[in-house]
Amino acid sequence: MRVLSGIQPTGRFHWGNYFGAIRQYIDLQNEEASYYFIANLHALTTVRDKEQLWRNTIDAALDLLALGLDPNQANLFVQSDVPEVSELCWVLMTGTSMGLLERCHAYKDKVSRGLSAGAGLFTYPVLMAADILAYDANVVPVGSDQVQHIEVTRDLAQSFNHQYGEVFVLPQAKMLDTSAKVVGTDGEKMSKSYDNTIEIFEPAKQMRKKIMRIVTDSRPMEDPKDPATDHLFQLFQLFASAEAKDEMAAMYRKGGFGYGTVKKALADAADDYFGEVRAKREELAAQPEKVREILGDGAAAARQQAGAVLRRAQEACGLKRA
Repeated sequence: MRVLSGIQPTGRFHWGNYFGAIRQYIDLQNEEASYYFIANLHALTTVRDKEQLWRNTIDAALDLLALGLDPNQANLFVQSDVPEVSELCWVLMTGTSMGLLERCHAYKDKVSRGLSAGAGLFTYPVLMAADILAYDANVVPVGSDQVQHIEVTRDLAQSFNHQYGEVFVLPQAKMLDTSAKVVGTDGEKMSKSYDNTIEIFEPAKQMRKKIMRIVTDSRPMEDPKDPATDHLFQLFQLFASAEAKDEMAAMYRKGGFGYGTVKKALADAADDYFGEVRAKREELAAQPEKVREILGDGAAAARQQAGAVLRRAQEACGLKRA
């Protein structure tokens, strides 16, 4: 089984990114072949500052490696270091209908809000299809909001295969487990768009300050509370052991405590959970040449695979002679 996943370098990764996706991506790295790329070409649709984009790209590589992505098991690379994908994107673009792209969520959402949408956003699904098809990926782990991209990829691949023969492998979406909802500091879904995130690699003091400022209700301390409906408890259970979760839940139901107690327990648990990976990231950040080597090796392997797929497509449609 071949697994592919990409993540945009649009900002530092937060708890929602980790528990909602990254941890599950990394769990799949031991398959037959796995490709993980930092989607800097996609990020160009929103990040227009060159220094910020480059810094975000390197930060993403450091974060993924520190969080457990093993370059001996998986290929980690930067999207733009594999130009074959951009070439394949054009081949796919020539057979893509306008109607298909006009129905895609990201474009429709922006237009519905009266915002201007560039050609990059409009054709974004085709580049994503090229990202997937270039590596003969069987499995693409996605959240529910990204299933449409896999459907578009399959449509484009099937259309090309119908006209030119069996060139592309049809990928399957692997739905990520979203049972562990990650709420932000305001109780809503954790998202950079809502400015309610807690970053994975924030300095410990800054992280604690954010946690202590989390909004809570005004019920008296003595009142019992339902842990299942409390966003502080939802965050705590991401990090705590089964025993610690049971003890905290019992305290909620009994009452007679202040939310400051929970916030301190959450900060301690998060600090312990990410303590080791923070140290690993610092170690990697001090070895920039090692990180460049890892990305270079990953790109070389990715180019070899993507080059073979591109050649198949070029020969099939007459761009090159078989």
